Amino acid sequence: MNSTEKEIYYTINNSYSTLNKLTKDTKNVWFVCHGMGYLSRYFIKYFKELHSEENYIIAPQAQSKYYQAPKFKHVGASWLTKENTLVETENVMTYFDSIFENESIPKHINLIVFGYSQGVSVSMRYLAKRKLQCSELILHSGGIPMELTPNDFEFLKAKVTLIYGTQDEFLNEERIVYETERAESLFGNNLRILPFDGKHIVNVELINGLV
Repeated sequence: MNSTEKEIYYTINNSYSTLNKLTKDTKNVWFVCHGMGYLSRYFIKYFKELHSEENYIIAPQAQSKYYQAPKFKHVGASWLTKENTLVETENVMTYFDSIFENESIPKHINLIVFGYSQGVSVSMRYLAKRKLQCSELILHSGGIPMELTPNDFEFLKAKVTLIYGTQDEFLNEERIVYETERAESLFGNNLRILPFDGKHIVNVELINGLV
């Protein structure tokens, strides 16, 4: 058998969700990246308690959608896998570029980049690759990509918050120590760590208290 894998380039359409309106009264724009299994239109509801006139939320949608087990009725999505990761990462980066171009966020508004679970990796990679300056970077219950180094974030002037649940079923004590040390090595004194008593969930109460 003589099998060959080839690569092509083509244009695709993809959606994203927004909450509230971007107006002269907007103080914060949130760019929020969901975890595996979410759709952006549902994930964005975690931010509905933020002041609607002051906060505008943008939730990108992972392109890879699938039916979720066990009933294969509900649809979820995933950002990246170990398959063809470099190329898929560039696809996600280009998609994020298009969202920022389309939204035209004014320079004076605080940009908050938020990643939850799998969304942590894509949000961090985007900041590092595009040298995107933001006011705050929030890393919620996710893993920091192994390839990122302190040099990747020397440009960043943002306040960085690391959030995790002490009962997170995907974290053990060793992993918590590892991720904490990684974050400290990347962000130093700009980092604050906010553990909470809970599992692998989006902590709405903490989110509401961040602004």
